[in-house]
Amino acid sequence: MRTPIILLACSALLLSAQPPEKPVVELQMMTWAEIKHAIQDEGMINVIVYNGGVEQRGPQNVVGGHNLMGEQTARAIALKLGHTLVAPVIPYSVNEAPDSLPWGTIGLTGPIFKDVNERVAEQLIKNGFKNVFLMGDHGGGQKELGEVAKELDAKYSAKGVHVYFCDRMYEKAQNDYWKWLADNHYPSYGHASIMDTSEMLYLSTRDNHDWEWVRKDLIKTAVGDPVPVRGQRRDPNAPRINNGITGDARPSTPELGKRIFDMKVDYAVDQMKEFLAGQKPGAN
Repeated sequence: MRTPIILLACSALLLSAQPPEKPVVELQMMTWAEIKHAIQDEGMINVIVYNGGVEQRGPQNVVGGHNLMGEQTARAIALKLGHTLVAPVIPYSVNEAPDSLPWGTIGLTGPIFKDVNERVAEQLIKNGFKNVFLMGDHGGGQKELGEVAKELDAKYSAKGVHVYFCDRMYEKAQNDYWKWLADNHYPSYGHASIMDTSEMLYLSTRDNHDWEWVRKDLIKTAVGDPVPVRGQRRDPNAPRINNGITGDARPSTPELGKRIFDMKVDYAVDQMKEFLAGQKPGAN
């Protein structure tokens, strides 16, 4: 008769040793009743609209990198800020598939991209969110996100609803990371090179995962066209490798990827806190 008791005791110990379930902050993983409860009863009045993108990222990286990184970046930001949910990542950015290398790039025009973000933001306001934070993982579309935030904030702020553009998550984080790379004698950064590849390596392999976002056997040859001097156009007559990489991805590591990921999360959260702190008392 003692065996069942021992087994039950062991089972209890095993269950207590299991990590707690990760909190769900993604709208698409919640029912409408759960979303309503989260907003109205739990104070989850902030929502992130994260824009990703589909484009060639060199021979070594899958083309959905912006979306894959975006899902994890937005989740980490929401959890760190608190009282925040995440809308489904918008999967397309302002881009144009180039004639010389069109495979894998799916881009939107600026006006379409702006309309999509405006529509999504207003639907989220209708859901009951009080603060909508727009951000994007791709250079194309940053201008449009800023315009949407400015226009919608002017439209809704008198009602205690705000729309913000978190530009530091993209521009400031990248610029500061580029400087860190230079200070530490890494190759100049460009598209699909050391920063992009390292971040995808880190996020696809952390927590004992291996999601094959990066073809690791190709990293050793992942070098592309030289990074142009800032402010100068590429010489159209210069010979090109034209493999989708600008710069050198060969030194990429998960550790380098963690650095830029953490910077993006921290910069976004700090800016979001500043936005919220700047609201008039009683606005929400």
